[in-house]
Amino acid sequence: MSVTPVQLFAGLALDLAFGDPRWLPHPVTFIGRFARANEHFWRRVFRARLAGIASWLCVIGTTAGVVQLTLHYLPAPFIQIYWIYSFLALRSLDQHALAVIGQLRNQDLPGARQAVAMIVGRDTSNLTESEITRAVFETVAESLNDGIIAPLFWLALGGPVGMGVYKAVNTLDSMFGYRNERYLHFGWASARADDVANLIPARLTAVLIAIAAVLLPYASARRAVITTLRDAALQPSPNSGYPEAAAAGALGVRLGGVSYYGGRRSEKAYLGDEHEPLRWHLYGRLRGLLYSSVLLFAAMIGGLAAWR
Repeated sequence: MSVTPVQLFAGLALDLAFGDPRWLPHPVTFIGRFARANEHFWRRVFRARLAGIASWLCVIGTTAGVVQLTLHYLPAPFIQIYWIYSFLALRSLDQHALAVIGQLRNQDLPGARQAVAMIVGRDTSNLTESEITRAVFETVAESLNDGIIAPLFWLALGGPVGMGVYKAVNTLDSMFGYRNERYLHFGWASARADDVANLIPARLTAVLIAIAAVLLPYASARRAVITTLRDAALQPSPNSGYPEAAAAGALGVRLGGVSYYGGRRSEKAYLGDEHEPLRWHLYGRLRGLLYSSVLLFAAMIGGLAAWR
């Protein structure tokens, strides 16, 4: 690991304090724009699957090269702190979720639908209050892995370059990893790479949620473990079911069920048992799991870095 505990916690503190301000250009935005340009270019050169592979290699290689060059030529330790801060998404995830919860608290269902559309890929125009709440809980649980735990995991393994490569992998999957006519073949490499990159972090996230549940009086570590072992593998994604099942079990709620994507019905297996109805006011409990899990993992990484 090429960062110190001080750099790690400084980057995390900056994310908690400032999130992703609109006035500050974000690296992931540039990765997305570069990926889109690569898509247009490589589609003119190769057939879909080969074009997708070439695009993936180009974006990943360029991201790794840019981060490595900045580490070499720009002042340390500030550039390490900047990359850690930029590639974490804890506060922004929480802020987006709180925006939805705030609309539900105000009984503004149209506003809640509009707010939740900013963080989910499913159709939101006809969602009920309970369906909006489920969308928030599922997205926050999954994004705990994608937006925070997995980037920290790859930071621990590969420093800021590893963290940047993971964010590029995840961005490419979010852009191209769809099973529709346009991206079924072009997005194959992006989807498979993201599955591999999250294989360990997703399961680690479930473990962290269970550990965090021990510390929180309203959560159950036992249910988190049982639900994860029983339900996580029932989801079509090889990874997303693990943090979602752990969160559902820890809080005693049920996630999963019917959603619509582009007008098409998608029915996923249920995760967890409904010990109490899933209501928006329970988001405070999910926040406790969210922040506790992140701080636990950051402490683990920081301790390992200090020991090494």
